[in-house]
Amino acid sequence: MFRFRNAVLTVALLAVAGMAAAQSPKYPGVGRAATPKEVAKWDIDVRPDFKGLPAGSGSVAKGQDVWEGKCAHCHGVFGESGEVFSPLIGGTTAEDVKTGRVANLNRSDYPGRTTIMKVATVSTLWDYINRAMPWTSPKSLTTEEVYAVTAFLLNLGNVVPDDFVLSDKNIADVQNRMPNRNGMTTKHAMWPGHEFGGVKNPDTDNKICMKDCTTEPNVASFLPDFARNAHGNLAEQNRLVGQQHGVDTTKPEAKAGMPAVAAPAAVAPAKPENAEAKAAIALLNKYSCTACHGVDKKVVGPGFNEVAKKHAGKVDYLAGKIKAGGSGVWGPIPMPAQSLPEADAKKIAEWISKGASK
Repeated sequence: MFRFRNAVLTVALLAVAGMAAAQSPKYPGVGRAATPKEVAKWDIDVRPDFKGLPAGSGSVAKGQDVWEGKCAHCHGVFGESGEVFSPLIGGTTAEDVKTGRVANLNRSDYPGRTTIMKVATVSTLWDYINRAMPWTSPKSLTTEEVYAVTAFLLNLGNVVPDDFVLSDKNIADVQNRMPNRNGMTTKHAMWPGHEFGGVKNPDTDNKICMKDCTTEPNVASFLPDFARNAHGNLAEQNRLVGQQHGVDTTKPEAKAGMPAVAAPAAVAPAKPENAEAKAAIALLNKYSCTACHGVDKKVVGPGFNEVAKKHAGKVDYLAGKIKAGGSGVWGPIPMPAQSLPEADAKKIAEWISKGASK
């Protein structure tokens, strides 16, 4: 028994020692240093100087097969679709490939900006496809497939020929044919240093206002006149506790120079005039009907008074509609089916059919 206990204690001490060794030296007791394999899985970025680019290759023909199977449903067969995302291809010319500047970027009347028009480095294309595509399964492409899809896109943009095979050996040559390779600037001082040739001064030169300063504007939300009571009185649809009480939208908005119309501190509950109305309204509250219908005002659906005018005396019809739900009669928003008992549905229907009085 003593030997068993000693063995257990030894294993426990070794486990604790292992955990201590795995902890981060910088933050004792928190986590551990990542292993080289774990770092390698995240260290996949490719820089403009192609550092980090894995060895490999892929042809335009292979890229077309991968594209049509995994990419075309979002970007179109030729990368021109704007239905799901912005178009990738279009707007570049053979002259752009020569000069390295896309002329259409300077046109205010050009209808849009595609990816191939804006991107300056081929490494950006390779890196983004590798880490983020396909959208439904990122990082699932093999190295060959990433090279091939990049080659296919460049072929669609007339950067490389149909029989081209893109690889880590010739990608620097392809960079020299990117249509907007000379369009990127670093002269905006958005980096902390000057290692990229940035200007010394920041991109803005604001000075603190010390005199004759403009007063701070009072920004507030408002409802346009046509929408003030489109969905009933907002003050009646908010809780009586907390900061958001809602504005009384049955009254016009206070104009400049006029006192603001204060929202009522509390909305008095409806007081039924008779036992039948009291019972019906209690059932309406019980089954959350009042979340979408007011007694005499529209909320999401029509008010019960409005329904009563249209279907006076139709008890069975109203009871059936309460249980079955429906849409299209009072607008496009559907009323879901209700699971309340038949007797309760009939009580509500009788009250509505008699005028839905309070």
